[in-house]
Amino acid sequence: MTLTTVKLFVTAVIWGGTFIAGRMLGPECAPFTAAFLRFVAAGVVLLPYWLMTEGRPPKLDARTLLLVAGLGATGVFAYNAFFLWGLKSVPAGRAAIIVAGNPVFIALLSRMIFKEPLTRAKALGVALCLTGAAMVIGKGNPLGLFTGNLTMGDLAIMGAMFSWVAYSLLGKQVMGKLTPLAAVTLSCTAGMLMLLPPAIGEGLAVQAQRLSFSGWSAVVYLGVLGTAVGFLWFYQGIKTIGPSKAAVFINFVPVSAAAMGAVMLGEPVDASLLAGGALVLAGVALTNRPQARRG
Repeated sequence: MTLTTVKLFVTAVIWGGTFIAGRMLGPECAPFTAAFLRFVAAGVVLLPYWLMTEGRPPKLDARTLLLVAGLGATGVFAYNAFFLWGLKSVPAGRAAIIVAGNPVFIALLSRMIFKEPLTRAKALGVALCLTGAAMVIGKGNPLGLFTGNLTMGDLAIMGAMFSWVAYSLLGKQVMGKLTPLAAVTLSCTAGMLMLLPPAIGEGLAVQAQRLSFSGWSAVVYLGVLGTAVGFLWFYQGIKTIGPSKAAVFINFVPVSAAAMGAVMLGEPVDASLLAGGALVLAGVALTNRPQARRG
């Protein structure tokens, strides 16, 4: 087992833990305030690391600035507002399974927008993922989506998932102009600035003063580990072994979230969560499976 493999596996566990941290922070802090504090903590680590690693920031043209703003609006502002709002009522394991379906929609939209090939394996992966997510959301009944089983918390987590899909698709456009570290750092900074006004409207200063030790611990975990360390290690993995192999480790995120939710928060793990989670994991694995090379 290489150091890269260890880092990627630990990253998946860390990202699973963000669902636990979000559940802990939810009762103490409003969504925009919690998200803003998360990215302040992330920026304290990311900005110095980026400048030390890559030196002087690049000059950005108008199109790149617009794309960076789009990254901040989708992957930081919208994703975290939906994520932290949803986790006020949705169990961590359930939320992680819903979010785990994002590679499927990335594959579908990449096919539509970028004309990327959609193989039979990917098509099967899409079907499995959608069925598994519907089973989890419907609490064992995939048709429950259409019969009233969908809560506002579920809708918020689905909003987080689609926000991340948009972030990932915009990222395809940005990577031709910026390094992954630069794109992550700049998008986090842009998103943090967008989060500031609504956080002030929620009473940012008062809420920050009232946070307990566990609340601040959750903020630090989300910002430093979940964002700064997690993203850095994941992109190092992409650089070392390639995106397809690195992406496979994301499959461990919902597993670790469900396990930690059961152990740390006492959340129930019922048959629908296990069955739906297994279908989602199988679907994500098929969707991300590298295509065989033809000689």
